[in-house]
Amino acid sequence: MRSFRILLGAAVLFAASTAVAQTVAPPPGQVSITLGGGEGAMPDLSVAIQVLILMTLLTLGPSLVILMTSFTRIVVVLSFVRTALGVQQAPSNQIIVGLGIILTFFIMQPVIGTMNSEALQPYLAKEITSVQALERGGEPLKQFMLKQTRVSDLEFFLELSRSGPTRTEELPFRVIAPAFVMSELRNAFQMGFLVFLPFIVIDFLVATTLMSMGMMMMPPVVVSMPFKLLLFVLVDGWSLVVRSLVQSFHV
Repeated sequence: MRSFRILLGAAVLFAASTAVAQTVAPPPGQVSITLGGGEGAMPDLSVAIQVLILMTLLTLGPSLVILMTSFTRIVVVLSFVRTALGVQQAPSNQIIVGLGIILTFFIMQPVIGTMNSEALQPYLAKEITSVQALERGGEPLKQFMLKQTRVSDLEFFLELSRSGPTRTEELPFRVIAPAFVMSELRNAFQMGFLVFLPFIVIDFLVATTLMSMGMMMMPPVVVSMPFKLLLFVLVDGWSLVVRSLVQSFHV
């Protein structure tokens, strides 16, 4: 729960990337917001804008967590495992999503801790402005995403955005985020293919055996499913899958 609050606070800072404002004491019954800030004052977000960002985050927050963390790869691979086993409802979607969330917090813990210590806590202590906190908090997340992103995907979106050659530390989030999602989907499907291979072999052997015995009316999946479950249990499949998922992230 503490990690969730830290991640939520860091996401609030990230959502404020395009607005810098400061409120001026208005007359009674009026509200006014001026851009920039007074002379000699440090620009920062007003309370009204921060509340607006927080309420917007309640809608956009889940999408940010899904697309900018390790959640996508984990859920896709776990779904492939369930499909390869041939059991459509075991484990259920709720269990897969819940396990994905737990593993996401486990993998993202170093990133969340860095964002908390370098951006969120100084901001709450009023040592830095929200804009400075945004810049500091976005850096660990950017480094995490870059480590998981293929260079070819970055070059593809750089070409689409017509940005030209750009240094890695100067890449904007609008290029890193879609490239990261594409790389995650590609890695997830590659891992899913490797998960499918042993179960396809079992299906092939069972189907061939049934045909050689003249039992062509018997659905091969009925016979192969117990063997696939037995193989998965004997090799401790869930531990292997979870260990491979965690180790696939370079953190």
